[in-house]
Amino acid sequence: MNAWWVSHLVLVQSTFISLLLALSIQVPLRAGVFSFAGVGSYAIGAYTAAILTIRAQLAPVLAIGAGVVLAAVVGYLLALLVARLSGLYLGMATISFALFLGVLATNGGELTGGATGLFGAISTLTTTHVVAISVVVVLLLAASERGAYGRRVDAVREDPHLAVSLGIDVTRVRRRVFVVSGALGACAGGMNALLRTTVSPETVGFHLVVTALTMIIVGGALSWAGAAIGAVIFTWLPSVLQVVGDWQLVVYGVLVAAAAVWVPGGLLGLAQDGWRRLRASRRRVPPEGAAAPAAPVAADAEQQLAALGGPAAEVRS
Repeated sequence: MNAWWVSHLVLVQSTFISLLLALSIQVPLRAGVFSFAGVGSYAIGAYTAAILTIRAQLAPVLAIGAGVVLAAVVGYLLALLVARLSGLYLGMATISFALFLGVLATNGGELTGGATGLFGAISTLTTTHVVAISVVVVLLLAASERGAYGRRVDAVREDPHLAVSLGIDVTRVRRRVFVVSGALGACAGGMNALLRTTVSPETVGFHLVVTALTMIIVGGALSWAGAAIGAVIFTWLPSVLQVVGDWQLVVYGVLVAAAAVWVPGGLLGLAQDGWRRLRASRRRVPPEGAAAPAAPVAADAEQQLAALGGPAAEVRS
């Protein structure tokens, strides 16, 4: 087990970082907000952590924490800026935000390292820290999906107008998911930069949008569990598909397209539907040896009318 852990350490780290990145998109989608701002926040967290580690020699918790706070503030300001947008227009605006940060990093001069990026962001961050942070995040998000708050978020996603009529502050919920999305994306970017000791514009480009969205589509967008399923599959899938050689990208694309067409609710939704059907079938089938319930006997129509004081009662009287 120890040998396996050491040989797959990078994949294990990437799985948890990909999970946080996917969650930065899943959280807004669950509230009906089509936003990719979490990918832009990934860049904020990565560069902030790298800069503070290299220039100021800050501890990893402070460097990553600073990136998380900065991205949360930027997320809130972005929510104010795009408050009137929704759907595809909101998605395009947030993608533009992520691309803008990539251009800013490329032209950031000595601060961001330009097109080359920053190197030597060496810290004491370990895999244990990454796993612990990810577990805490998942527990908090799992709790937020239950209870009254979870029902409010579901109402905002399903019917914002109905949610408003129920007294739910839809604007506040949407601003909150922008803040949470920014914090999650920055946390993922900061940890990845310190684990790899480097960050560059190529590592925070548009491909992150595609990767995170693919995880959500295949895993499921309505729960953290769907993001976890997608993160595991698409972190480990490339190593599995090495057996197909040059056809790897083709197989990868076919799998994603098939999941989008035939499993629109993601693998998590498919599993939940199967579980519901199984429970329903168990309730319908009586236990072995138990007598089947008697079929209801149809009551005489005249008796029903008489009981209600209908015409039949008048005729017989």
